[in-house]
Amino acid sequence: MSQKSKSFSELRCDAVSGDWVVVAAGRGKRPDQFGLKRDVSSSTAKTGCPFCVFFDRSLPKGSGIVVVDNKYPAFSPDAGLGKAFGQGFFKKKPALGFHEVVVLKKHDIQLADVSLDELKELIGVYQERYLILSAKKGIKYVFIFHNQGPLAGASITHPHSQIIANNVVDFGFLRPLKASQAFYAKNKKCLYCQVVKAEMKNKERIVDENKSFVALCPFASKISFEVMIFPKNHSPYFERISEEEKADLADILKSVLIKIKKGVGDPDYNFFIRTSPCDKASYPYFHWHLDILPKTAIYAGFELGANMEIITMAPEQAAEYLRKIKV
Repeated sequence: MSQKSKSFSELRCDAVSGDWVVVAAGRGKRPDQFGLKRDVSSSTAKTGCPFCVFFDRSLPKGSGIVVVDNKYPAFSPDAGLGKAFGQGFFKKKPALGFHEVVVLKKHDIQLADVSLDELKELIGVYQERYLILSAKKGIKYVFIFHNQGPLAGASITHPHSQIIANNVVDFGFLRPLKASQAFYAKNKKCLYCQVVKAEMKNKERIVDENKSFVALCPFASKISFEVMIFPKNHSPYFERISEEEKADLADILKSVLIKIKKGVGDPDYNFFIRTSPCDKASYPYFHWHLDILPKTAIYAGFELGANMEIITMAPEQAAEYLRKIKV
């Protein structure tokens, strides 16, 4: 498709909620392709895998990860060309940004099964790409995420993460950000630090911990077996992670993913990193973390309409169960 005819995405703002939605026509399907099914037949075979071909080329010796532009990006650095802002109730703007895919070399594997060195390398790539993308003009937020399995949105089974750098901080993240800011202004302490401290004292929702990180099932989990990983020491910015912390994050992430895989029937899952915006402001009140959401249930009418999740396993029970699983 030529650059002239390419369809770029746009951001549209909900006049009531203030939330942004990405209209990505370039990633679109025909109307009859929107039914959701768990189809694992496509891209399961190594032959013909669109990601395996990257490692058939001349790469640096020992390279186990490549980063490529998403072929069908939700955000594009060229999205602003010829676009105008909307007005009134119909506010919109170009989906300006970058959309990258971080591809691991091995085809038939999950992150739970890679070595600690490989997982640490992946975290290092996250950090490297974050630093590069956050320095780009107009970028306000960089979102790093990993989808495992078709129910989690992974249309290609070859293990890969994605990074989206864009020009907005979405309302869904502004809520916890503002709550943290309000708590900090009143108490001169980080809200997340206080929650983590209380959880570590209580211990009943702790799944695992090491020198630098603690993994826990949050008190008000959004889905059964949700696990969040927090740095034990206050840190607003993931991108400032040290080499020692990378090793410790790889260690605890691998442990939790193995526990979920072995104990919860190898569910599909998403994980993502929540870190401070890169919009040049200061965020001493925020505390970065990694959130793992196994696909143990499907959001139905109440969850979607009332915006209130229903879970069938208490976080205390989930944490106790996961703690007992050997890794």
